[in-house]
Amino acid sequence: MGYSNYRHIKTVVKRFNLNLEMGILFIDVPPKAPSPWLVETLAKSTVMALTNEKAKAERVISPILVEVAEPYKSQISLFSGENLEVSPKEDLSGECDFFFALHPPKPFIDAPIITLVEAKDEDMEYGVAQCAAQIYGAKLYNQKEGKDIPVLYGCVTTGTDWQFIRFENDTYFLDFKVYTQLDEILGVLHFLMQSYLN
Repeated sequence: MGYSNYRHIKTVVKRFNLNLEMGILFIDVPPKAPSPWLVETLAKSTVMALTNEKAKAERVISPILVEVAEPYKSQISLFSGENLEVSPKEDLSGECDFFFALHPPKPFIDAPIITLVEAKDEDMEYGVAQCAAQIYGAKLYNQKEGKDIPVLYGCVTTGTDWQFIRFENDTYFLDFKVYTQLDEILGVLHFLMQSYLN
């Protein structure tokens, strides 16, 4: 099952000899108001019940990420449901819900991958572990392709709760804060994109 075999971030940290710290990742990041399109899209998403991860990913998470990607569409690609095969024997393989790559849109994945987003129905702890494994897989993938990025980000979301992870110098920094306000979530996601483009 690859990345989904990791159910606690402790397992990822120990298996790959990494480190984990907790803290506040984003200070003074300005909120970003959603567009009328996003507000309407998210309002319509609740017309029918969001009963599972796939429904939330398609009708809530994907529109948010598309809105974030749109201003940077000449520089960043957004992928959904693609396999990131790095090392199957180490469970660093399998499908990723969403990720951004730092290259103009093209019909295939290319390095460098910069940010991954994992959709989870309720179990945020499981989502954090799976996302952490995907981040490490992306780090190795970027290195293999000769396009290493010193700082990578990940996020786990239920569609309403969003928790972010930064990976730098073999250390995961897990944010204490769980974001629930749409304008704050958009602000952080735009901040992440801009941090790679400036």
